[in-house]
Amino acid sequence: MKLLYFDDFKLGVLKNDAVVDVSAAVKDIPHTGPGDLMNGLIEHWDSYKPRLEEAAARGGEVPVSSVRIRPPVPGPRTIDCMAVNYLEDGTRNTPAPINAFQKSPSAIIGHGDTMVLPDVPATIFEGEAEIAVVIGRKCSHVSEAEAMSYIFGYMNFVDGSARGLPPPGNVFFQMKSRDTFAPIGPYLVTADEIKDPLKLQIRLWNNGVLMQNFNTDDMGHNIGKCIAWLSTIHTLHPGDIVATGTNHRGLNPFMDRDTIELETEGLGRLKFDVKDDLKRGWARKTRLQMHEEAQEKTPGMYPDVTPQLSGRYAK
Repeated sequence: MKLLYFDDFKLGVLKNDAVVDVSAAVKDIPHTGPGDLMNGLIEHWDSYKPRLEEAAARGGEVPVSSVRIRPPVPGPRTIDCMAVNYLEDGTRNTPAPINAFQKSPSAIIGHGDTMVLPDVPATIFEGEAEIAVVIGRKCSHVSEAEAMSYIFGYMNFVDGSARGLPPPGNVFFQMKSRDTFAPIGPYLVTADEIKDPLKLQIRLWNNGVLMQNFNTDDMGHNIGKCIAWLSTIHTLHPGDIVATGTNHRGLNPFMDRDTIELETEGLGRLKFDVKDDLKRGWARKTRLQMHEEAQEKTPGMYPDVTPQLSGRYAK
């Protein structure tokens, strides 16, 4: 099933190119807003799934193109993001040590929204194409073999970054948790619709130009291992988000008036705009292109970013 919020956060079920309002079927879930409503629905899915199926079958369909799509999981307790979790198309011989960071839930935006680049001296702004897992059950100290059964569903996720902020070595929070730096959606797909999450093609376009194009089979640490490891650090709850990392080779600068589209097999296409009031500019080059131009190359490492060319903070 494909779940989404639309207009004033009505809960909908997507059927082909139409959406059915199923809000009435979940109105008895205790909630104060759309975030805890979705979390409650996920937690009690077995009870509500038949209700949603019935409501979707008899409800009136509205073209999804005629509604405003909202973030499908607007109130996770936590967003855990796996770090350096791809083998970069085989150019890494071994996975990097398993690692993660947290992103603020307030960074979430949805399909059709705008990522706003802040007035900070970042060396570059980027967004990483990823798939995200949404947790379905309370999860603590689970094994890798058990971990996949704790997944409720999957969705597209972009991990926005303001890189190179001072002071060196103390940057992840201010780099990753900016408002609008976590686009998700356009909808949440239940796990039963995704046959193999480790064989999905992920593509990201910037202004219609394909920039990232990779498969989840290139993950260094598979999804089950990531969830199991995270669950030894803190308890995961229904509605929590785990972003599974990216292949860095196609990362490219995000700039004012860019239109970004992310599509993963089975998860739809997420689209959003980028706004920068400072109108800063970078050469439109990917990490891989910068790496290929560099005289000294490190296999499997793509740290090269194109320098800022114009606007405030350009050197």
